Amino acid sequence: MPVVVVESPAKAKTINSYLGSDYTVLASFGHVRDLPPKDGSVDPEQDFAMQWEVAADSKKHLKAIADALKDDPNLILATDPDREGEAISWHLTEALRDRKAIKAATQVSRVTFNAITKTAVAEAMKHPRQVDVPLVDAYLARRALDYLVGFNLSPVLWRKLPGAKSAGRVQSVCLRLIVEREMEIEAFRAQEYWTVEAVLKTPRGREFAARLVSLAGRKLDKFDLKTQAEADLAVAAVNHRDLTVTSVEAKPASRHPSAPFMTSTLQQEASRKFGMGAKATMSAAQRLYEAGHITYMRTDGIDMAPEAVMAARDAIKGRFGEEYVPKSPRMYKNKAKNAQEAHECIRPTDMSRDAASLRITDNDQRKLYDLIWKRTLASQMSEARLERTTVEIGSADGQVGLRASGQVVLFDGFMRVYTEGRDDVAPASADTADEDDARLPQMAQGERTDKQSVTPEQHFTQPPPRYTEATLVKRMEELGIGRPSTYASIVTTIQDREYVRKDNGRLIPEDKGRLVTAFLTNYFRRYVEYDFTAGLEDQLDEISAGEADYKAVLAQFWRDFSAAIGETAELRIGEVLEKIDEVLAPSLYPPRADGSDPRQCPVCGKGRLSMRTARTGGAFIGCSNYPECRYTRPFGPPSEDGETASAERLLGHDNGDPIHLKDGRFGPYVQRGEATTENPKPPRASLPKGWLPQDMDLERALRLLALPRVVGPHPEDGQPIEASIGRFGPYVKHGSTYANLTEVADVFEIGMNRAVEVLAQKAAGRGAGRGRAAAQPLRALGEHPGGGEIAVMPGRFGPYVKWGKINATLPKGSEPETITLDDAVALVDAKAGTKTTKKKAPAKAKAEAKPAAKTKAAAKPKAAAKAKTSKTTKKAPAKATVEDVVED
Repeated sequence: MPVVVVESPAKAKTINSYLGSDYTVLASFGHVRDLPPKDGSVDPEQDFAMQWEVAADSKKHLKAIADALKDDPNLILATDPDREGEAISWHLTEALRDRKAIKAATQVSRVTFNAITKTAVAEAMKHPRQVDVPLVDAYLARRALDYLVGFNLSPVLWRKLPGAKSAGRVQSVCLRLIVEREMEIEAFRAQEYWTVEAVLKTPRGREFAARLVSLAGRKLDKFDLKTQAEADLAVAAVNHRDLTVTSVEAKPASRHPSAPFMTSTLQQEASRKFGMGAKATMSAAQRLYEAGHITYMRTDGIDMAPEAVMAARDAIKGRFGEEYVPKSPRMYKNKAKNAQEAHECIRPTDMSRDAASLRITDNDQRKLYDLIWKRTLASQMSEARLERTTVEIGSADGQVGLRASGQVVLFDGFMRVYTEGRDDVAPASADTADEDDARLPQMAQGERTDKQSVTPEQHFTQPPPRYTEATLVKRMEELGIGRPSTYASIVTTIQDREYVRKDNGRLIPEDKGRLVTAFLTNYFRRYVEYDFTAGLEDQLDEISAGEADYKAVLAQFWRDFSAAIGETAELRIGEVLEKIDEVLAPSLYPPRADGSDPRQCPVCGKGRLSMRTARTGGAFIGCSNYPECRYTRPFGPPSEDGETASAERLLGHDNGDPIHLKDGRFGPYVQRGEATTENPKPPRASLPKGWLPQDMDLERALRLLALPRVVGPHPEDGQPIEASIGRFGPYVKHGSTYANLTEVADVFEIGMNRAVEVLAQKAAGRGAGRGRAAAQPLRALGEHPGGGEIAVMPGRFGPYVKWGKINATLPKGSEPETITLDDAVALVDAKAGTKTTKKKAPAKAKAEAKPAAKTKAAAKPKAAAKAKTSKTTKKAPAKATVEDVVED
């Protein structure tokens, strides 16, 4: 039977059901080889030779494939239809050749399908090809670039910038986007303006709203009414005049549907509508693809196969009627930069099946499928027909003019199914919203309108909004940074490194993220330039199209990059910090209103303010007159209230004690009273995670200083239950039992019933002999062929399969609900097979255990020799890992 290899067990199961018993379908469980996380894995001196290593977990999967090829030397590589999938097929081929599993007689072919359906798989099997070498070269170039940047630039960061972590080629550019947006927000100064709105009534008694658009015979611009006094004069001008309708204009309009989804637009819309991050979106989409519900989810194409277009039109006609089907199919131009990586749009494989009919149990998958299904159908539906009406109202003398606008939907068209979400409105157009959806009342030219109210309204211009994951992906796509397969990992990585935090869906740079960006833009500016990074992506596309040699691209990059690394060798930490302080000076020390030196310490008046770094890797602004002057404030520009208002500020008094907000070496905290000789350590409380210094007031400070809070006596023994915030976050405590709470707010709100429940759950989770409750299975799968129940269990480090005393971790990317009995048996059998090489073995395998132990003993001299030679190898950087430098 030909051996078909795919990436995941779920995909293997689906494809096996289509191909039947004539094929052996196995999973590689993703990549089987990777670059070892050490120096020398990519060697520029040896024509960029790359040293690959088979992962420990992958060896058993490779063995299974090699064993299957003994029975039928026909290998069919059916990995995903993109650059990454091509790379996995290449790695499998190379690794199997190294194992001598691929021989001269072995037939190796590559098949791709954009959807996991019976028809698509069968059609792909009829058109095998060879591994696409240019696509593999593009993958190799990307991996080499990311490795060279990560393993050469990261050590520079560690040495020159305390607290910094590793740096990635594309993540650093993405981080720069977020940091620069934050600096725009900090530099923003709000501008006041006013508008005037009137509620008017028609002769038939219908009310409507109109806005003042001209005054004294002149059109009003946005900032013409700068103050309340000017707005009040405008209100008086309206109130002292009779108003009549001067014109009524109704125009037909139409609205066309959006194109079907590609990777970036799917991530953006899932974020807007469901608050799903890019990583969660792609994980749910992967499961839907492997189950055969949607086409491949990593694509920058928006075109649709002709048969899919016709199926969509048939589904629309059947569900909504013929008037919702346009006369001719809608065609969308593919925006892909590289045709070799352009696939179909993301669409359902069966247009007639909605989310309800598929009975998808996972909530994220169900929501995402519903979104994809609606967007796909809407993209082939008739346009919506609207009527937009504009009414001009004015005074007889022409001194006052108002306008009312509205629209009504005459035919909903695609809007019956789907309307696209919207991102934050840009500051410049914040007040230019779309016309009101409501229909205006009937009016005719020359009719009088009665004033019900005339109201001035104050506004302030708004700073540019912080990025969400959706708007960040959109901006990266606009700049040509990254590709569909990289968006999710890039956004996730900068958060994992704690360069950026997400607060209410907004991406906010941490201090260390801002410092890293300042360092890179000053010493490695070319490599965080948007145009340079986008140009490198274009070169990778040229490689995948067979138009450029990947080693030539690497050589050109490495020549300049290695020189830039060498230029930083002699830099001292103090010199770097001084330079960053100087670069950020316009933001950190803006001009003061009184014209005084913005770097002069506002407390002692003698010292000079400068940037300092804390042991935690964060930064703050401190006085050079330390320790005589202990003034500090948070990193960033001072507050609008002045220098002292940002950190060292008095929040108020309680029972005669001053309550201060201060900023120390380990972050902001509140303090009751002053430190004296008699009381050197007055009561203090650190601000918990998520509490910002600028939001602190007296009430919140007193709540912190009052901790721990006594919830009440425990109903069983009468001992007090306390709630507080510790080093590892909020918790409740009873005796020696501590139980973590989810939110800081729970500390102040949790009641007795909930506290007892949380403590009981913690007690049930203790070790054996301490009253531990037996863990309950997530899913009972049935009986193992060798006897005994097999089940999916919850574990501290993730779900696993349990059979007797054998525990097998689920493969990466697998979900408990997708594991079948056959999958579980294969996992525990593989685990049992590995145990036979150790001293302990499963009870039924004692006979085989002795030879295994002998084999281990025989291997000792070889292992010892390997250990001896390893002492002479070059020591790898302490912190660099593959995860730190890989973009994809």
